[in-house]
Amino acid sequence: MSGIASKLQHERDRNEGMGSNSQAIKYLNQDYDSLRLRCLEAGRLFQDETFPALPTSLGFNELGPNSYKVRGVTWKRPTELTSNPKFIISEATRTDICQGALGDCWLLAAIASLTLNKEVLARVVPQDQNFEEYAGIFHFQFWQFGEWVDVVIDDRLPTRDGELLFVHSAEGAEFWSALLEKAYAKLNGCYEALSGGSTTEGFEDFTGGIAEVHELRHNNPHLFHIIQKALDRGSLLGCSIDITSSADSEAVTSQKLVKGHAYSVTAVEYRGAQEKLIRIRNPWGQVEWTGAWSDSSSEWRYISDVDRAHLSPCSEDGEFWMSFSDFLHHYSRVEICNLTPDALTDDSFSKWALSKFDGSWRRGSTAGGCRNYPDSFWMNPQFVIKLEEEDDDPDDGEAGCSFVVGLIQKNRRKMRKMGEDMHTVGFAIYEVRPETNFSGQSNVHLNRNFFLRHASAARSETFINLREVCNRFCLPPGEYLIVPSTFEPHKNGDFCVRVFSEKQADFQELDDPVESNADKVEIDEDDIDDRFRSLFSQLAGGDCEICVFELQKILNRVVTKRSDIKTDGFSLGTCRNMVNMLDKDGSGKLGLVEFKILWTKIETYLVILLTSSSFNIICIFCLYFFLISYHVFTVFFPLNNALHQILVARYSESDMIIDFDSFVGCLVRLETMFGEKNVLQKT
Repeated sequence: MSGIASKLQHERDRNEGMGSNSQAIKYLNQDYDSLRLRCLEAGRLFQDETFPALPTSLGFNELGPNSYKVRGVTWKRPTELTSNPKFIISEATRTDICQGALGDCWLLAAIASLTLNKEVLARVVPQDQNFEEYAGIFHFQFWQFGEWVDVVIDDRLPTRDGELLFVHSAEGAEFWSALLEKAYAKLNGCYEALSGGSTTEGFEDFTGGIAEVHELRHNNPHLFHIIQKALDRGSLLGCSIDITSSADSEAVTSQKLVKGHAYSVTAVEYRGAQEKLIRIRNPWGQVEWTGAWSDSSSEWRYISDVDRAHLSPCSEDGEFWMSFSDFLHHYSRVEICNLTPDALTDDSFSKWALSKFDGSWRRGSTAGGCRNYPDSFWMNPQFVIKLEEEDDDPDDGEAGCSFVVGLIQKNRRKMRKMGEDMHTVGFAIYEVRPETNFSGQSNVHLNRNFFLRHASAARSETFINLREVCNRFCLPPGEYLIVPSTFEPHKNGDFCVRVFSEKQADFQELDDPVESNADKVEIDEDDIDDRFRSLFSQLAGGDCEICVFELQKILNRVVTKRSDIKTDGFSLGTCRNMVNMLDKDGSGKLGLVEFKILWTKIETYLVILLTSSSFNIICIFCLYFFLISYHVFTVFFPLNNALHQILVARYSESDMIIDFDSFVGCLVRLETMFGEKNVLQKT
């Protein structure tokens, strides 16, 4: 199943709860329970043919089959590496995650943070797995672009000289982290696809949340309040200190802060009316800040017993307090992973309202590029959000509606094997005011003129070639248009746009309705002049009708004489569609009136094409412009994005040019389709 049918089935499954964290989709249709039971009954160990123990699962370039880096690599099961393997020893901790010969430290930092939230960890790493009733099969769950998927793997792991090649535990007999990495590599195509990335990407795939990064060198006076509200919502927060060279990695400063190291933020508090404190945890469980408000600092002597008990300073547990001003001075960034409402089972947390839409950019139709390309920017998918309720507790003390927009490009890691990588993406936000006449409408794709006359109200901070671009905004109540795009036009890609809002918001895609306003050509036999009658008699022959084969010869004889149009000639399929559209008596041929109507239509199509050439409309990218704009020529077809993409895929050439015969074939097919629809509606 593919195309539209697949999308419809997918939508039905989602409506029935498939893809939720309680009903994960079985990746590649592999069911863990049934596969495991089958192996146990057969007395054999599972071998995953969808991710085989072969060089192709390692990589394609630096870890490709011919690379020296994979020489001597063999795949072994944990039972071949140690006599008493364990899935998890005691409980999962940061020390279970040691990096190997793969540049996926971003992923490992996210896994390390994952161990700090046992509820989230248990969802990603099902805890009922072990090596006791052993079948060589394990499974893990990940969030992927709006859906949870359950990924099954066998436990054959890449090794060299009897040691795991990639991530491993400090406990030599513990294997959950190595197996988790393998499942994530399978999801992304191979191990090498995991090289290079952002910790926030791992955060999101382990939680389903939306991650925002706040660079502390940019002075945001509301950051403390943002962190406080994020903690109230159960968000995962991390922070780190930049390194200036590889020698700085995990170097300890004079005040016992570790550079290039992932910390977690666990609390913020006001001390009195003015002083702000923040509590930070070092996953090592030791090495703590020694400055102001550290465990043994003098500041604790001057506060009441009640405040001291509330703040609970503890010695050498890896967790410590510091003033927020010191935090801003010493740390480089804070990352906030805002969790989805269904990820929080504790009702004491405030919850975001979540809205999500999937979309696609397609070369020649919906891949319009950024605002630097005004002639095509409007072609991008458009989403409208209605913000009606103001925040209860605004970050800056002023009324407004806070929301976070995240634009994720889908499946780009998988495409690295094909030589592709991340696009450079971003988005712009426009206010749709009542006086524009577009407010409140969901069936109007805003056109070029709107964007030429209106400046954006907000936009992503930058266009960037990461999987996701994400920014926080606070705007007055109103209706806003979100336009996601690649930086340059004509880039194919699928995306997911999500909005986390403090209050419930109405979010929907703007798209034109699929309809036809084409004028029907009405011709009576009495309207046909003698010259055309004579021409028809010569062309039709003795039976006074023109069949498909005769029509093809006639049209190709005419167009080959013209130097002002580009065409390779009319195909038999296009000619058959023309006959089918106009054949009223079921003869499979065209009579005099039917041929006159067809001739009139073709002349109209030719006028459209030649008139449009001054606008470079011969390019297939502007097929949409053809179909909606030339109602003065009796042709008018508003189309939605999906149908527009189909037409481009079927009728465009590789250089994105549409020639005359393809253009005629496209319009004939549309007129036939809408004509059949009208007949069905009447009956």
